[in-house]
Formats: sequence, structure tokens, C-alpha cells
Amino acid sequence: MNKFILKYVFEARGTFIKYMRHIDTLCRRYSRFFICPVLNRTISPLSKNGQPSLSFKRLRSFAKPKRGKKAMHASKETEAIETTKEEETVAVEPKEDAEVEHEKPAKQRGKKKADKATENGEPAVKKSKESKTEEKSKLRKESSLTAGMDFTHDCQTKDGRKPNWKIASWNVNGIRAWMDKGGLSYLKDESPDVLCIQETKCATADIPDDVKVDGYHDYWSSAEKAGYAGTAIYSKTKPLNVTYGLGIDKHDDEGRVITAEFDQFYLVTAYVPNAGRGLPRLPYRSKEWDVDFRAFLNDLNKKKPVIMCGDLNVAHQEIDIANPKTNKKNAGFTVEERQGFTDLLAEGYIDSFRVLYPEKEGAYTFWTYMGNARGKNVGWRLDYFVLSERLRDNLCDHVIRKDVMGSDHCPVVLYMAIK
Repeated sequence: MNKFILKYVFEARGTFIKYMRHIDTLCRRYSRFFICPVLNRTISPLSKNGQPSLSFKRLRSFAKPKRGKKAMHASKETEAIETTKEEETVAVEPKEDAEVEHEKPAKQRGKKKADKATENGEPAVKKSKESKTEEKSKLRKESSLTAGMDFTHDCQTKDGRKPNWKIASWNVNGIRAWMDKGGLSYLKDESPDVLCIQETKCATADIPDDVKVDGYHDYWSSAEKAGYAGTAIYSKTKPLNVTYGLGIDKHDDEGRVITAEFDQFYLVTAYVPNAGRGLPRLPYRSKEWDVDFRAFLNDLNKKKPVIMCGDLNVAHQEIDIANPKTNKKNAGFTVEERQGFTDLLAEGYIDSFRVLYPEKEGAYTFWTYMGNARGKNVGWRLDYFVLSERLRDNLCDHVIRKDVMGSDHCPVVLYMAIK
């Protein structure tokens, strides 16, 4: 009986050794994470400082067959060489919220620099920070998201008046990345009277110099937390006054609201807080933000009509989302968030798109990057123009520019004939 037990023990150990050798090879080759079924945990070939992790060293050493002293002594140099090669060829994992760049090994980088320095017998000239900025600015101007697109649009009010205001709104998901993709080409080709931008993800001090556009006044509101939220307005007409936030400290450290006052109306652009995965901010969103934001709009509405636009982070009705049944407990489609929007409309406002197109399906403004959602049009309508009820007769059209890329949202455009 003992012989059979020993036999299975040795077979199991042999299988484990083969498995760990295979894991060792894969980790060396691809520098990825693997799940060890024996330890029931994830193992990695690298620790945080780029060296082979302790857990991985132990598993590798366990998987190696036992050797005699002579064999182990003879293989020390070989192992040292292998370790050095392994460290040199490991790829660096990209950091979150940073541009993905594949770094080359230190020795290889040094060699290339040396080659550059000796090319044509002349020393390599290191580019200054200013020249790099100029070069990047030039590339941004040459890039285009809207080449060949025609944004002309013929529309009018019910009584036949042509629009005299064209206002666009777009969540750009990072102003610097948007500009690198040629985002400013949209502003030039669409040529709206006002462009409102959400989720700039850029501190005020880090806003690029080439963000300025001839013919437009620009206004920026950034979050205190770097790389988070933020809003902006481009306007051909200089507003009478511009204010930032709601005037309430607990809401105003994320750069979510800008209000521009014009002769006939107030324009408010907003990036409404997301309830988050797992809904950790849902109580704040529904019981604090929505209530205070509604009161803020009502105070403005007492003075002049209001046009409010932006990413409101809610799909109001089932028609506004591709998969309503599976998203009822997800941020953006909870009962509380949808009720908050219903309560806002009940205060004397209209959803301009649904006023014009009450039964239009498949009209979305946001698509996740996963699963080719945009190609399949599996999306959400999260971006709105909400108007004071007394502006209803001035409404000409509301257009969704679904073919304009550059973000996980697309622009929406409002046409108004304001007397």
C-alpha cells in the first residue's frame, strides 16, 4: 500500500515541477502574471522594483530538480548570466493614466544614444523643452478628427425661424489626449458659437499653451486632484460674466461647473459626479449634488432662461440605453439617478433631444471602449442639453455627432433661435 502512495506522491511532484517550469518559461518570455493553483494566488515574475519577486524565486527553486554540489557550483555562472539577461529583457508595464510607451533596455538605449552621437561624425543635438513643445503643437495642428466631414445643417423652429446660436458640448476624456488626436480640428470645422468641454483631466498649471484658438475666448475650471474631472468653455462672444462652481465648498473642488452669462440666457456646462463602480458615491450624488445643483439652476432661472449642457452621467429612460435590464444596479442607470433627472425636469426644464425625438432609439452619446461597443452601437445617452421651459419655442434642433471620434463620448450640438 505504501508503495502505491509513494508512487502517486512522486507522480504529483513530477507534474508540479513540469508545471512550474512551464510557468517559469512563460514569465521569462512575456513578463506577465500567472495564477498558481497550488498556492491559490497570483504570482508575478517581478517585484515593484523590477527584480524577480520573492514568491516567484521560491516557486522556481522548488520546481528545479535537486543537484549535487558540483553540478550546482558549475551552474552558478550560467544562472547569473540568465538572471542578467532576464532583467535586461523584461518589458515595463504601462502606468495608469499615462501614455503607453515601450521602454527599451538600458544597455540598448545607451548604445543607440552612442550611435546618434557618432552619426555623420557630429555630436547629437539634444532637443530643448521648448523645441519639443513646438514640435508637439505642430503635430496637434496637423492631426484631424474631422477631415472630410460636413457639419452644415439646415433647421428651424416650428414657426420658421433660423438658428442664431449653435452650441456644442463634448466630454473629451482628457484635454491633452484629445488635442494629440486632433481634437481642435472639430472646433474649427464645426465652428460653434460656444463649445463646452467636460472631463479635461488637467490641472490649471498644466493646460497646454496651444489650447488657445483664434476667435474664441476660453475659460477653464480644474479639479484640485490632478488628472480628474474638469470643465471648459470656448466662446466666440465674450460672456458678460463667468463663474465657477455652485458656490458650495463640498462640490467645488472638482471643477465640475462653469456658468457663462449672455444677454438673453445663462449657459451652464456641467460634469455631474459618477456614482462609481459599486455605487460608493450614489448617496452623495442623489442626496447632495442633485439637490444643490437643482437649486443652483433654479436661482439662475429666476433671472434669465437657462441652457444647461454636459455629461450628466445618467441615462434617463430605458430608451436611452442599449441594455436597460442588465444595468439597473449600475452607475448611471439606478432608480435614484434617474429620479433625480425626472425631478429636475419637473422644476420647469425640458430635455431638448426627447422633445424633438421622443421615440428615437439607438441615439447614444457614450460607448465603452470594451467589446467594440461603439461599432455595435451598444451605448448610453449621457450627454444632454436641458433648457428652461420658456425656451421651448426657440428650439431648432439637437444633433448627435456619433461619427466624430476622439473620445468615448461624441459631441452633441444644439441649434437655437433666440430672440
